[in-house]
Amino acid sequence: MNPGGLSVRRRSTNLFEMTREPAREAATASVHAKFSQLARRDTAPELAVRRALHASGLRYRVEYPMPGAPRRRIDVAFPRQKLAVLIDGCFWHGCPEHRKPPARNSSWWDWKRATNEARDRDTDAKLREEGWRVLRIWEHVEPAQAVEMVRSALAEPSLGSPKPGSGML
Repeated sequence: MNPGGLSVRRRSTNLFEMTREPAREAATASVHAKFSQLARRDTAPELAVRRALHASGLRYRVEYPMPGAPRRRIDVAFPRQKLAVLIDGCFWHGCPEHRKPPARNSSWWDWKRATNEARDRDTDAKLREEGWRVLRIWEHVEPAQAVEMVRSALAEPSLGSPKPGSGML
């Protein structure tokens, strides 16, 4: 963050290249400690889905570098099938069913959620441009249901693959 209040994102040419971050109140020590210890990867929902996928016989890559945006990662990737599985937290990504906006610093949290959602849309678009299919799963989805969603997505023919029965390899 620079002194002018602008958050500058380098290496990006999309719509949220420069966004004005709203002012916010200083967090209490306990709130700061809580949020600074949150996992950025290997969250409980991610681990539960990965365990279920592995138990069902599926093999995948974890924290796979995103083609076209190397600073971003795919939670669970099936590179040969070009399927990206992203497990989104209800709070951080704005789940319509479960997200409860905080009462304190509401304008900042609205901005944070909006930038996260814009980044999600940008990530989806970049992956699709690279020929990947994107499957987003909310953290509240049961792991068994997530496995079925992934299996269903893997069963669908990808855009670039030959049609079944066409004889093409």
